[in-house]
Amino acid sequence: MTDLITPGTLESTAHVVQVALSPVFLLSGIATLLNVFGSRLARVADQADHVSGLLAGAADAERIRLGRRLDRLHQRSLALDAAVVLAALGGVATCGAVLTLFVGALRDATVATLLFGLFGAAILCTLCALVAFGFEMLLASRAVRSRINERRAKAGLPSDS
Repeated sequence: MTDLITPGTLESTAHVVQVALSPVFLLSGIATLLNVFGSRLARVADQADHVSGLLAGAADAERIRLGRRLDRLHQRSLALDAAVVLAALGGVATCGAVLTLFVGALRDATVATLLFGLFGAAILCTLCALVAFGFEMLLASRAVRSRINERRAKAGLPSDS
């Protein structure tokens, strides 16, 4: 009686499972990132609405300060837009990689090249989305420190910067 599972078939089966699961985990991570980006963008939009509402009754000096705050919120929204677009492209490339896995055999050089390119594009887009998100986080933290210093100045306290 021969064994149905030999060491060679077990290794090749394990390899196929590994290759098939990697894009799924990446796609799950990208979906989580998109959720975070969407939440941050909603928060920026809420703050922009609030600041815009304050502009109507503000004095000249306050208008300038609120205008700067709107500019910072605009920069943050642009960084988040870039992060969302890049993460979405990473997701599209990941889906393309998964589709390539199911359509062709990895032994075919053309399919392997296409799969490598799509998965590489997914990783690159995700990396760029994380960089854009990091930039937005830096803008947000700078805005928080600026508001803290403004409040300290109004209260007659020394600034931390």
